[in-house]
Amino acid sequence: MTASPPPTIDEVRPTRTRIWDLPTRVFHWLLALAVGGVLATGFLGAMEWHFRLGYLVLALLLFRLGWGFVGGRWSRFAAFVYRPRSIVAYLRGDAHPDHLIGHSPLGALSVFAMLGLLVLQVGTGLLADDEIANAGPLSHTVSGALASLATGWHAERGKWLVIALLVLHLLAVLYYVLVRRHRLVGPMISGDKTLPAPTSAARPSRDDAASRLLALVLFAACVGFALWIGSLRP
Repeated sequence: MTASPPPTIDEVRPTRTRIWDLPTRVFHWLLALAVGGVLATGFLGAMEWHFRLGYLVLALLLFRLGWGFVGGRWSRFAAFVYRPRSIVAYLRGDAHPDHLIGHSPLGALSVFAMLGLLVLQVGTGLLADDEIANAGPLSHTVSGALASLATGWHAERGKWLVIALLVLHLLAVLYYVLVRRHRLVGPMISGDKTLPAPTSAARPSRDDAASRLLALVLFAACVGFALWIGSLRP
């Protein structure tokens, strides 16, 4: 008995596939609101809320770092770590079918840049000390020179780099939505994408009750750690 040949591209119909699991979607929108709140409270001088939202950003970043290893298929870092030649091919217009499923190579670079910059911004905020009324919870653990360096980055260069990256991210989303006609916002709300052949047979992300419970436990642990860090504030 011979095995049936695999389906051809023409035989694979577009299907609606779960790409972004619920924890990833909730993280995405919570981080957007929290970062916006941190920036707003920083400009307004509402420092108590600035600290509180900063701890929320810390918890969210820790969660995403962990979820990048145990989350749904397309939320894992392994799904969007691309080789340099793959990125070059994408820029030349020779995209691999998988680039249409989760994060594209440019989208992946944007994700890593944003996460890295936010980690640096939160880290310097924990060490910052304006020597007036506001000091990060870990500022007393480092030298005055390092605290001053962290303060300068957090309050000036880092802040404007975050704003610049956010603006660049929004412009990129508008370009892909309006010019290239890629649906980016809808799938980050519903979690699903309608994938054309030959990507329609892609394995979906796990998004069941067990994975959501795992995400809740992980996030609770990250919140607990962030609250503990906040309790160290002098």
